[in-house]
Amino acid sequence: MVSTNSRIGIVGAGTSGVYLANLLIQQGFKVDLFEKSPVPRTDGCGILIVQAGMKALHQGNPQITEKIINSGDKVKLFEFRNLRGGVVNSESVTYEENELPGMLVHRKAILEALLAPLPPDTIHFSTELASIIQTENSVIAQFKDGSKWEGDLLVGADGIVSKVRQFVVPDVELYYLGDLVWRGVVTDNSFCPEGNFFVYVRGRGIYANFFHIGDSRTHWGFFLETTQSDTQKGKLQPENITIPSQELAKLPEDARNIIESTPLENIVCRYSYDIDPLPKLYQGRIILIGDAAHAKSSTRARGMTSGWEDGLSLSRHLTSSDNITDALANFQAERLPIVHEYQRTSREISQKVGRR
Repeated sequence: MVSTNSRIGIVGAGTSGVYLANLLIQQGFKVDLFEKSPVPRTDGCGILIVQAGMKALHQGNPQITEKIINSGDKVKLFEFRNLRGGVVNSESVTYEENELPGMLVHRKAILEALLAPLPPDTIHFSTELASIIQTENSVIAQFKDGSKWEGDLLVGADGIVSKVRQFVVPDVELYYLGDLVWRGVVTDNSFCPEGNFFVYVRGRGIYANFFHIGDSRTHWGFFLETTQSDTQKGKLQPENITIPSQELAKLPEDARNIIESTPLENIVCRYSYDIDPLPKLYQGRIILIGDAAHAKSSTRARGMTSGWEDGLSLSRHLTSSDNITDALANFQAERLPIVHEYQRTSREISQKVGRR
């Protein structure tokens, strides 16, 4: 196996990077986690964790799984409604005894559960990557504050706009999926019951969704198909983040009230992007995981899950391979076809559910 004296750096303290750090520390590796934000990025909204994601967590650390289960709602019902509020289709979800559930939970609770086991000196905040240099026997990360790190392996877990990716596959462009998406979390004691996931459909596509995430809170998403102007291409957020009133008015009153009652500080607005499948996931001693490697549409709910699967796979190959080169090659051979399929099918679904 790869020596546990190996020094491994991870750029990006989101859910993929933090989970990988946990796994590697459990196996005895020396790990440094670098995050450009000054504090943990626990902002965000609700997340649907499919059962595959829960399994990836449970195989690596059952205590994290237990915390997440206690922090949200088990999925009980998927219900599709038209814009008049009528039920188009309803599907109950049941579980076998001791079967891991799908979960509806706030991203904050997920990241807090992942951060809890980490030794406090593992994460280095306010540390933004500037450049990477590879030598024959090491990799060196240089940061904008003038500091640097040298080790045996550097992992890019820094999301869809990854800086690490530039050193593996240069000049990757974001692919616009056609939607402007608003998401929010609001107190709700009546509209969306515990464990319920409501989807409002129009024509072939999703117009809005709502799901309960525990503690009398509901997450909502509102989706508007829109064309980007030339000045907005590649930007994550539009200049005007107000939901058009004429579009919001198409929802039934009870659903619309949930969105309109949400404090502005609890709302995020983003363009929807993915990236084309990459030809490779590593270069020398630099490897990509999570959205940095395979950002995808949310249509299959595999974003966070696939990052955890990456972490589990990489940690296993590092402990079962003779050296880092073999470990990275084995990881890529296993994961590349899987994440390419996730990307392909997620984009296909996105393109099929246009609302025009």
